[in-house]
Amino acid sequence: MTFRLKRRAAPRSWTIPRKGTKWVKRPGPGPHAQDQSIPLLLALRDLRHVVRSAREASLLLRAGVVRVDGKVAKDLDRGLGLMDTLSFAAPLDAHYRVVKDRRGKLVLVAIPSTEAGVKVARVRFKHTVPTGKVAVTLHDGRNLLVAASTPYRVGDSVKIEVPSQKVVDHLKLGPGALAFVAGGSHVGQLARVERVEVRNSSQPNLVHFAEGFSTVKEYVYVVGQKTPEVTLAEGVAR
Repeated sequence: MTFRLKRRAAPRSWTIPRKGTKWVKRPGPGPHAQDQSIPLLLALRDLRHVVRSAREASLLLRAGVVRVDGKVAKDLDRGLGLMDTLSFAAPLDAHYRVVKDRRGKLVLVAIPSTEAGVKVARVRFKHTVPTGKVAVTLHDGRNLLVAASTPYRVGDSVKIEVPSQKVVDHLKLGPGALAFVAGGSHVGQLARVERVEVRNSSQPNLVHFAEGFSTVKEYVYVVGQKTPEVTLAEGVAR
């Protein structure tokens, strides 16, 4: 099935020209929302300029040299979302991570090969399953089955290896944590958490930062304590 939408209706998070061909590829159903992901074809052709056409992109995928989160990519409709990794095997031998810039655009930043096998994912939901364990759902659709005593809470982040999903570190949302803001007026910024405000109403909870601003909790991705656990900006090494 071919997924497409009109170019002028493309999400504002996509870094593509608003004028040109009438149609562009739409991301297929997946873990990320349409306005929070960009199709693999556009990432290869329009963001990194690795290929010049959809046909060349298909040939590249058939060669098995493109990997998303450590798995060989086979679908050009596959949506790439926040914190996903995109890797190219030799001879290209390049690795990138999907982040947002200060304009809220999804961009690919170069990362070292040693970092291509890990990602930071935010805990979105958690619930108890019949076995007595706890199922933790991450922002990229992954589900982790952990012991009931595991101290993961909604809003925390976990550093995992991909594609094995082995948890390497638990990054707790709390005072002093370093967070990446993925939405709102301060999108793309790194800030130090000062406190989390829980509001007993229909309004969303807020996270206040030492830098003097606040945003809704859903936009906050804890990425480390003193320094980010992963590369989040072009030209900035960990």
